[in-house]
Amino acid sequence: MRAEDELGRMDRRIPVLIVAGYLGAGKTTLLNALLRQRETRIGVVVNDFGAVNIDAMLVAGQVDAMVSLGNGCVCCAVDVSELDDLFARLAEPRNRIDVIVVEASGLAEPSNLIRMVVGSDNPRIRYGGLVEVVDAEHFDDSRARHPELATHLRLADLIVLNKADRVPADRLDRLRAEIAELVGGAPVYATTHGRIDPHLLFDPPRSRSPLVAEQLSFDELLADDHDHHDGDGHHHLHDDYDSVSFTSTTDLDPRRLIGLFEDPPPGLFRAKGCAAFGVRGERRKFVLHLVGRHLVIEPAAWERDEDRRTSLVLIGSGMDTDAATARLRGTAHTGTDPLDDEAMLPVWRYVPRELTESVTEPDEFVLAGESEEFGLPDAPDE
Repeated sequence: MRAEDELGRMDRRIPVLIVAGYLGAGKTTLLNALLRQRETRIGVVVNDFGAVNIDAMLVAGQVDAMVSLGNGCVCCAVDVSELDDLFARLAEPRNRIDVIVVEASGLAEPSNLIRMVVGSDNPRIRYGGLVEVVDAEHFDDSRARHPELATHLRLADLIVLNKADRVPADRLDRLRAEIAELVGGAPVYATTHGRIDPHLLFDPPRSRSPLVAEQLSFDELLADDHDHHDGDGHHHLHDDYDSVSFTSTTDLDPRRLIGLFEDPPPGLFRAKGCAAFGVRGERRKFVLHLVGRHLVIEPAAWERDEDRRTSLVLIGSGMDTDAATARLRGTAHTGTDPLDDEAMLPVWRYVPRELTESVTEPDEFVLAGESEEFGLPDAPDE
């Protein structure tokens, strides 16, 4: 069984992806590109419908603040005070939403939106990452006009360097290096026309019956046209995404695995899977989900017919896959004796509080919720 198929209930939660960036960077173009793909059903949240200029032929109908699109996606206009309620409505199973994308400008500062999603009590959603879109052509001007841009970039889990075709190759290389120096190991994804491979951002649904009759509709024709060519008939320029799949029948050393995610491979955006730890008396699997610097781990029972083994997938852009694979192999516990209980202490830091009932003597451990560990803002006060 592949690592992608060995995830627990956490992976069935709907990721909430936050897209930020200053005027003219290309957020609207990126959102439209995501909405034109037909593989995934997306709920887009904006503060004004004008922020997403979906072609008229895509709009199928409107109910209150929600517009249903012909490709099965949903667009919503809200202000920040309505977000919690809207997340609850979008996450209802009958809506069959696979991912929620929030366009940050005009709603709230990205850091506040992160707090809202990470601190949400809604069991159907999870944090999907902060994507900061920047204009390659006018990056220097943007930094001069908005000194806080550097702070936003450091907070981002993925930086999309848009309009890469408008600068010479050597200038693009210097921009990558400059941004990488600002943000550390976060991936920098260069593209044009807001094009980004959805598989970098989120997992498509494994299977689904068609949302509309199986015929070549107007929105399919439009999506096909936009997926392959720009206005001049040329192919889009954009980076590829990288992935590493790792499987091990040797139990891991939990301290080494947590150390890897606390100091992740450069270019890593997200990771998922389950791990078996070589700790005395530890018979559970540990399902993990990482986005940027936000790590969540859930203990779970192995299924009756499930092999005890670690299966992990790392996804990013500009990631050295050989180096990442070598680091994953280095997390194996190769000693003859199992590790003692103290080796699990780093794991319990990232287990949500509501799951601690499944943990023996949880008061001994520092539990998840201390988001400052990875430099995230504190959760909002209750």
